[in-house]
Amino acid sequence: MNITKLISRIFDSRLKQIDLYSSCPGELQRQVLSRLTAQAAQTEWGKRYDYVSIRDYEDFRNRLPIQTYEDIKPYVERLRAGEQNLLWPSEIRWFAKSSGTTNDKSKFLPVSKESLQDTHYRGGKDAVALYFRINPDSRLFSGKGLILGGSHSPNLSSNHSLVGDLSAILIQNVTPLVNLIRIPNKKIALMDEWESKIEAIANSTVRSNVTNLSGVPSWMLVLIKHILEKTGKSTLEEVWPNLEVFFHGGVAFTPYREQYKQVIRSPKMHYVETYNASEGYFGTQNDLSDPSMLLMIDYGVFYEFIPLEEVGKENPRAYCLEEVELNKNYAMVISTSCGLWRYMIGDTVKFTSKNPYKFVITGRTKHFINAFGEELIVDNAEKGLAKACAATGAQVSEYSAAPVFMDENAKCRHQWLIEFAKAPDSLEKFAAVLDATLKEVNSDYEAKRWKDIALQPLEVIVARPRLFHDWLAQKGKLGGQHKIPRLSNTREYIEEMLPLNNPID
Repeated sequence: MNITKLISRIFDSRLKQIDLYSSCPGELQRQVLSRLTAQAAQTEWGKRYDYVSIRDYEDFRNRLPIQTYEDIKPYVERLRAGEQNLLWPSEIRWFAKSSGTTNDKSKFLPVSKESLQDTHYRGGKDAVALYFRINPDSRLFSGKGLILGGSHSPNLSSNHSLVGDLSAILIQNVTPLVNLIRIPNKKIALMDEWESKIEAIANSTVRSNVTNLSGVPSWMLVLIKHILEKTGKSTLEEVWPNLEVFFHGGVAFTPYREQYKQVIRSPKMHYVETYNASEGYFGTQNDLSDPSMLLMIDYGVFYEFIPLEEVGKENPRAYCLEEVELNKNYAMVISTSCGLWRYMIGDTVKFTSKNPYKFVITGRTKHFINAFGEELIVDNAEKGLAKACAATGAQVSEYSAAPVFMDENAKCRHQWLIEFAKAPDSLEKFAAVLDATLKEVNSDYEAKRWKDIALQPLEVIVARPRLFHDWLAQKGKLGGQHKIPRLSNTREYIEEMLPLNNPID
């Protein structure tokens, strides 16, 4: 008997609700906004902006300014010190630790019990529901799910408040029933020393029947390779023969796809992208032939979108879901059930469909290169690297790129530091194809590269093995949800990496 088929029927009613995304998206989002403002009306923030008198989206848009972390930081500091009812009415005891800003090493984002239930956990359930529609013959529940997450620690001096990676907060608060179908145990899952954690996970899971994986592609690959080395197996299905799906997110999967094909060769393996950020759960891939994700529009999240060219202006114009255009880059703005109001999270997206609303993540508002007017974004970089790899047989493990503003010959260019899992048959050809593809997908880059006048051909520097791992270790950012900065408009990160790029004996 396929127990998964029986359990999957529980999700049928939810799938019918998700199908309404095509017929009434605007109404669903208006209901979310009305519910959020009503719940927060008596908070300090709600009184400040007179939420009681907000009647529609136009009132909301005209009354509240766009927020960044620097804007909400004073409220966060007060929440971390124990004050309540500031941004959201229920008690805030958890803070999701995320990558920092210009002025801070880390951001601490409030997490409410409502946001855990109506956003993050709901997103996980919906990802499973949509996967069953994709793969009706799934046997997901015949075994266990391996979740690779981060860790948490006490918040300031409080015994009742904690900070940590969002994944650790989810593991800590999940209903005990879920622990029956997930591994490793909570004690191992929340370990904070990364390399000891990898060893402990490997030891505790290799004899289990793992059917599904969840985590960040880069860090999951580290675990997989460690397990293969430990067991002496060449593919992961030799360790876990019933493995069928990897729910992944956090970083783009494109640079890792070929490496996963090498360590998991089963034709029955599926890869489902999810968008579960520290601020909320926003999207899930619902068609494996389409890389776009379905925007989840009936959670505790109200969405707005700022055209990329408006980002950085004093009063940027934001648009609600019904006002967006296809194939246009937007910075995502959210209002949520954890008290983030018109908060710009830093990710950029592009819509590929309106029926239902589907999108791809194109980059970060701060992770781009525009030193010479080229407006290069991560989506461009991923496409260029994919073509360069295909043309030269290469596989990229990690990369980071930055501008060279002017060398000794008064020449400007982009400098790419790339760690290869498999070296290209010709580094020169790899660089040439990458450069040519960037011209194809980005007209601004093409214009700046015209006749090498403003911008010279890009430079590729081969990174030694584990360079990026060692850089993260040096900064105390191994594991969890920590990410390599793909593109930077300054040389801050690459100048830290280059001195480390020497062979280690």
